[in-house]
Amino acid sequence: MKVVTFGELMLRLAPEGYLRFVQADKFTVTFGGGEANVAVSLANYGVDAAFVSKLPNNDIGQAAVNSLRRFGVDTASIVRGGDRIGIYFLEKGASQRPSKVIYDRAASAIALAKREDFDWDKIFEGVNWFHFTGISPALSDAAAEITMDAVKAAKAKGITVSCDLNYRKKLWSKAKAKEVMTSLMPYVDVLIANEEDSADVFGIKADDTDISKGALNKEGYKSVAKKLVDAFGFKYVAITLRGSISANDNKWSAMLYNGKDYFFSKEYMIHIVDRVGGGDSFGGGLIYGMLHFPEDNQKVIEFAVGASCLKHSIEGDYNMVSVDEVLKLIEGDGSGRVQR
Repeated sequence: MKVVTFGELMLRLAPEGYLRFVQADKFTVTFGGGEANVAVSLANYGVDAAFVSKLPNNDIGQAAVNSLRRFGVDTASIVRGGDRIGIYFLEKGASQRPSKVIYDRAASAIALAKREDFDWDKIFEGVNWFHFTGISPALSDAAAEITMDAVKAAKAKGITVSCDLNYRKKLWSKAKAKEVMTSLMPYVDVLIANEEDSADVFGIKADDTDISKGALNKEGYKSVAKKLVDAFGFKYVAITLRGSISANDNKWSAMLYNGKDYFFSKEYMIHIVDRVGGGDSFGGGLIYGMLHFPEDNQKVIEFAVGASCLKHSIEGDYNMVSVDEVLKLIEGDGSGRVQR
């Protein structure tokens, strides 16, 4: 099985620990980005995973590529060119102070990429699954066109296509997101969303839910999933359910709908080390589960939630856990006791 993901890989700069931007005199350097994070998760699970993007042909671009290679991600289809890598600054929140992200990604290599940079017929040779997020088409009109080229080529080859809505209000408006994402949805088989995305992008909301108070009505999400399937014909809709108690403590679970039945995972109380990449680790876990447990939807959603639960304990964007670690958690070993 081979999975291809497409998007932007960014330089991540973060103050140490829980320092605020205005306190920091140095920043920790790592790399990350929604679709790259999914590729790393899958590579760590032993899946043949490739990441497609465009990065500048300089030492920083090479460092970004190397950050993927160390986990076994196939980087052969990353195009080199452009002047700069996208950057994001992360200030980790604590208690009632939320985390904060500042983007510096305008005119990045992938935002200025051209459609002719990518030969999707070649990229998709021997591929079973293609994954993208709503972040990629938000980068520029050209990036949206490249994404459309990709999903059309994938569909023509019978490749399963998944999308994480991942609405980012700092990148585009709700109206633009609705226009572009609506045009892409007919090519998507598996949709991933959270408690806000479906409302922000498509205006589809769960009843009796207040995310700011951590109040989630699971029954409301059944109607959201059904409305999404009815509107776009998805084979599956996965909705993550995050109950935010504070920046440090969340309730975490998810639902999977296959057009007929609903499957809810167990709920975890998680104490967060690093929230960024949590949704991407869910996506990686969901794809792995669907490839390896295609007849067991309950196990698929349990694996995806377990994987993302563990990711919240890991610094950086990338989820560095194994299949065995996820299976032990979903089978009941969540004590965190020392393993000797």
